[in-house]
Amino acid sequence: MCGILGLIDLDRDAGKFKQFDPALQTLHHRGPDHQKTIIKPQIALGHARLSIIDLDARSHQPMVDISGRYTLVFNGEIYNYKELRNECEQLGYTFKTESDTEVLLVLYMHFGEKCLPKLNGFFAFGIHDKKEKSLFIARDRFGIKPLVYFQSDKSFGFASELKALMKLGFKKDIDKVSLFTFFKFNYIPAPATILKNHFKLELGHSLRIEWEDDELVYSKNQWYSIPYDPAEEKDLSAHDYQQSQKVLKRFMRESVRRRLVADVPVGTFLSGGIDSSIITAIAKEEKEDIEAFSIGFSDQPFYDESNYASSVAKHLGIKHHIFDVKANDLLETADFGLNHLDEPFADSSSLNVFLLSKHTKPHVKVALSGDGGDELFGGYNKHGAEFMLRYPQLREHAIGKLKPIWNRLPSSRSGSLGNVARQLQKFADGYSLNARDRYWRWAGILTEEQANYLLKEQMLERDQRLSDDGHTFKKRKDLLLKHIRKNGTLNEVLRSDMLLVLPNDILYKVDSMSMSHGLEVRTPFLDQHLVKHAFKLPLMFKVNHTTKKKILQDSYRDQLPHEVFDRKKKGFEVPLLEWFQGPMKSIFIDFANDKTFIQEQDLFNQDAINDLSSKLFSNAPGDTPASAWAFIVFQSWYKQHML
Repeated sequence: MCGILGLIDLDRDAGKFKQFDPALQTLHHRGPDHQKTIIKPQIALGHARLSIIDLDARSHQPMVDISGRYTLVFNGEIYNYKELRNECEQLGYTFKTESDTEVLLVLYMHFGEKCLPKLNGFFAFGIHDKKEKSLFIARDRFGIKPLVYFQSDKSFGFASELKALMKLGFKKDIDKVSLFTFFKFNYIPAPATILKNHFKLELGHSLRIEWEDDELVYSKNQWYSIPYDPAEEKDLSAHDYQQSQKVLKRFMRESVRRRLVADVPVGTFLSGGIDSSIITAIAKEEKEDIEAFSIGFSDQPFYDESNYASSVAKHLGIKHHIFDVKANDLLETADFGLNHLDEPFADSSSLNVFLLSKHTKPHVKVALSGDGGDELFGGYNKHGAEFMLRYPQLREHAIGKLKPIWNRLPSSRSGSLGNVARQLQKFADGYSLNARDRYWRWAGILTEEQANYLLKEQMLERDQRLSDDGHTFKKRKDLLLKHIRKNGTLNEVLRSDMLLVLPNDILYKVDSMSMSHGLEVRTPFLDQHLVKHAFKLPLMFKVNHTTKKKILQDSYRDQLPHEVFDRKKKGFEVPLLEWFQGPMKSIFIDFANDKTFIQEQDLFNQDAINDLSSKLFSNAPGDTPASAWAFIVFQSWYKQHML
């Protein structure tokens, strides 16, 4: 786990190269163990290292091959690097380090971009080929590691975080379509970023840049896609179900075993939910002295799930660390989190991940998490609701048709009754929609109309003409929904979550917050063999009217306490509404009432901000705390990076 940075400038702009070392310094938190740059007339590469495998200085980067032709900067881990090293040795190559970095370099030297399917791990890297005057960058199958880039005819930059690119002096203009999608989702889906001409490399993609006739030529390639064929779905027997459980457990064990390999201490994140509990149980069988880490909210019992984590830890007989977080701890963290973000990102649970990582890092340098289990096996409440609406019974029809009643109920996320009302309203919203529109509604915080209202330039009204960067909101929406067919199965919904929610929200959140403390987080559910198996399973193995993640639960029911399986699904949330009713009220009001600044920005509809404020402090705030938080996040980011 590291930070990487690269720059090509055919005009040899001295200012950009002069800023290269300061730009790399912005990634110091990702790699505090060592930093180095290589700067040549038209290209520069830099690396900030977090040492996990082969801690020796011989494995520092940028790494140059013995001939001097290839230079690599690499962020991530290759779990099968020992097998791949043996393969390379049989081809006649010798190695001077014990690192996966050198294995990756040799693989690229021999196989070129065809080396990518051989890699089992998570990664983002760039390799400069001096002889061919080319640069090759690539990102892992599921977008676990971030990779952003800027491109123009004469200049190209790539980095682990957008703030490093901004430091290089590329032009910064707000992409208003991205701003629109930010308020809809609370994050910005790839390939877009908040800035024009700055992009996220999509998961499972690579990009080759060549120097031709004093101009940069770009060629992007999708080297991996999630293996799912709807035609393969069919009813299977009870024997098939039992066999699928055995295969699932074998892949899970192999995945956890791979991710325990490190030359530093390894632990697990333990929320007490199904996914993290399964990972911890397997890790305990593989590594007797494994330790687990959790956070609790003793002064906010509605959000506190530490008792479930304690129950699992006691059942497994492992050493368990619980870090009690008070409301003031979260508020103090909010200030750091706002300053740390490289682009607007308003999933407030990132603050929980930040604190969990902060307290975990003094004990271990690597932690295993349960991320990915919900997307693979159908674990979110929306997956259960989607199944019910595809196979409705009398109850579902009744809930859908009583929408006017639910809309009158006070709703919020901060209490049991208010949260039930909010869920009933959202379920009823989806009742009359087709699969595509329902997915789009449930994937976001706001409706298109609500997000549209917040902005001064109405995205939906200008959708018939091209925006400045050549993309309309409709084109982006169609791209994000392309895997949802009108009569497709719920597995298509899960695949879309793997492409949209997982990399752009969940994995970005975990990577940015954990790496702010130099902690590496590994995700056993996102092993390509396990993912392939999961998408071969029919829907009936995953979700029905009463159960989500059915095959996962049945496979491990005898290894964990029963309360792990009996509890209701709950997000890793923070008490936003309580904050806005208390210490954060004045902060929001200051941002919302700064009419002069909002007018100078020329981005927001002041009337919409006023209405947001009114509803936020009403007795039925609904999801407005999330949007109010998104507004604060964006304004804080804007003042830090755009002024």
